Amino acid sequence: MPHYPLQGTEKWRKKYKHLDAPRRMYAAFVSTADEMIGNVVGHLEKLGLREDTIIIWLSSDHGHSVEQRTFGGGGSSGDFRGHKFTLWEGGIRVPCIVSWPGRVPQNAVRDQMAISIDWMPTIAQYCNVRKHEPKIDGKSIVSIIESEDAPSPHKVLHWETGKHWAVREDDWKLVHDGPATDYKGRQIAEVKDFLSNMTEDTTETKNLADSYPDVVKRLTKLHNEWVRERQNQ
Repeated sequence: MPHYPLQGTEKWRKKYKHLDAPRRMYAAFVSTADEMIGNVVGHLEKLGLREDTIIIWLSSDHGHSVEQRTFGGGGSSGDFRGHKFTLWEGGIRVPCIVSWPGRVPQNAVRDQMAISIDWMPTIAQYCNVRKHEPKIDGKSIVSIIESEDAPSPHKVLHWETGKHWAVREDDWKLVHDGPATDYKGRQIAEVKDFLSNMTEDTTETKNLADSYPDVVKRLTKLHNEWVRERQNQ
């Protein structure tokens, strides 16, 4: 949650009834999820287990949906381009909250590169389970959680859905065959290769592919090597 079907409780449906659809359905479900999470946390505190429990709240494995089954949307990617089923930042950059009193820093934000598949080895490390068989792609991010200065365990990350793929190496991100999308009312056309520097342009509105053809070539090679490696596994 929140995920379709959008099934907010009556209390929250009444609170947001003044909003236009589909925002009112989505808002009601977000508040319903928030209330239920609060109930779980409250129960842990009642049992005296709060300091023995790590809470990981992954709000989504992708950006907001614009599908018909979710009434065409209701969510927002803010300043980021794209949505679910795209590999623009609005489709893959999602928030996460981690809470563990006495173990995890409070009121802190991290911006190192990580991905959802990192949670299995991360939880395993917290549980003192060191060996993983078979080999997995995720990497522990315990060091990142504990320090804002820790480097990302990933130098390169890959994504692929259909003919649409993306690869990120440090600050560089290449999106191949990315669909046309809007950004604050402005249409950004589909292009074969769209290169962004994620330090300078997280909104992916300025294509640097023509200015840095060597980077496009290198990232494309990394993608092709990744595909061959997967095929041989």
